[in-house]
Amino acid sequence: MDLWAIWLVAAAVLIAAETVTLTVALGMLGGAALVTAAVAAAGVPLPFQLLVFTVVAVVSVVFVRPRVRRALRPQGERFGVDALVGRTAHVVAEVTGTGGRVRIGGEEWTARAYDETLVIPPGTAVDVMEISGATAVVYPRE
Repeated sequence: MDLWAIWLVAAAVLIAAETVTLTVALGMLGGAALVTAAVAAAGVPLPFQLLVFTVVAVVSVVFVRPRVRRALRPQGERFGVDALVGRTAHVVAEVTGTGGRVRIGGEEWTARAYDETLVIPPGTAVDVMEISGATAVVYPRE
């Protein structure tokens, strides 16, 4: 079997594995194997093929992969308590500037009013303005 065909099979296996792992690293190695397959088809000896594979793999994994991963990452996606900001909550126990309780998506949270002069009665819908520690800072919906 010709060396270029072996490099081509290696590239196909690496790219197929990338579709399962989604790490981008195996895709970069698959790309390096494709470049090396083209070099091997041109008749370059094996030691130089290994050098080409190594250089292309290192350059792509070190320089290209971080940019590709950054581009593929969802923008604006929030996690944890940051995801609660902007959601609607319902007052369970009267909320004042110093305390109270709200229900956010099925969970009860301690709460305080965003405007410390407000008194928000139970049953009122409020917006979560921020999360401060384990306390939701809320403001009544209008």
